[in-house]
Amino acid sequence: MIKARNLTKKFGEVNAVTNVNLFVEKGEIYGFLGPNGAGKTTTIRMLTGSLKPTKGTVKIMGLDMETHEIEIKKRIGVVPDEPRIYPYLKGKEFLDFICDIYDLNKRQLSPRIDELCSAFGVDYLEKIVSDMSHGMKQKLYLISVLMRKPEVVFLDEPTVGLDAKSAKILKLLLKKYIEDGCTVFMTTHVLEIAEKMCKRIGIIHLGQLIAEGTLDELREQTADKKASLEDVFLELTSEGENIEEIIKEL
Repeated sequence: MIKARNLTKKFGEVNAVTNVNLFVEKGEIYGFLGPNGAGKTTTIRMLTGSLKPTKGTVKIMGLDMETHEIEIKKRIGVVPDEPRIYPYLKGKEFLDFICDIYDLNKRQLSPRIDELCSAFGVDYLEKIVSDMSHGMKQKLYLISVLMRKPEVVFLDEPTVGLDAKSAKILKLLLKKYIEDGCTVFMTTHVLEIAEKMCKRIGIIHLGQLIAEGTLDELREQTADKKASLEDVFLELTSEGENIEEIIKEL
């Protein structure tokens, strides 16, 4: 469902992403982890067609992004780390706008929208977006994507700003979606989420994919074969070095 070969992005002389290769199967939740500035969001933007790669190819559902960009975008859903919504629309107007863009039947979608709004506690569709908190906008954006039932969903830090109940509902809903054949590509800094939800995990560091596999396969690359994902991540990225010394100095 997601295939990237030698994906590379340069900004001037800076290599943000270098020769990343990805293969994500249907019905899989794939976790994409990395420190801040490692290249996660840049990679997602290339995979979803909002950023052209300097080099490499992207295929989504077997379609080449270079030649079938619009068709791919009709069939995928993208939830960015920061919900970008026109600030002077009401919540309902934003959902109507999405329906128009994707040429969806509003009447047929209405029951599904009502169900999602009820699940996530969205009772503010008459509110202006500029008056909403980050969490409120995040839930509205999630509904605008999930109501379409896309075949592939890209989530960039999806639980940021969500309350505990909404985050739990999202996690359970994603598991239900993959049972129906949906594919999820997700970045998160909450490693417990990745450990519990993701079938396979890729770790990007300094723009390069340094490790990939199931949690057990990743553990094989570390000294502790029973380590948590947090410890595996810190060891493989060298982010865990000198943590105790840093704390002592504070």
